[in-house]
Amino acid sequence: MFGKKAQPPIKSLIAQGTRIEGNMKFNEGLRVDGEVFGDIQATTEEAGSLLVISEAAVVQGGIAADHVIINGTVRGPVHARELLELQPKARIEGDVSYVSLEMHQGATISGQLRPLTAAAAEDEKPLLKLATKNA
Repeated sequence: MFGKKAQPPIKSLIAQGTRIEGNMKFNEGLRVDGEVFGDIQATTEEAGSLLVISEAAVVQGGIAADHVIINGTVRGPVHARELLELQPKARIEGDVSYVSLEMHQGATISGQLRPLTAAAAEDEKPLLKLATKNA
């Protein structure tokens, strides 16, 4: 999909109706459908990391991963080491740092956007990609 690497598999799920209190770390892929009150951080490995915050999810804390997809609510800083995808119902209250950004119409950010410089971003990848609805 993006870049030359395949997306890591989602191996962990925080289901809807589940509430986690405290910081957590994960490998490869994590999907959050429930609530997390604490930071979520991917460990840095060559395989890469994928964090999905679904439409019903609420995270109150910072998040950090290589590829971050948000369609829910995040109250805290967001750090995407490669790609940040903001789906139409994404709501972020905090500063956002990213290498590449894809933002769909309807997503909102209350905070500062800070593009990161990376050697990988200097290839043919665009720094900013806006998604539009086809009429």
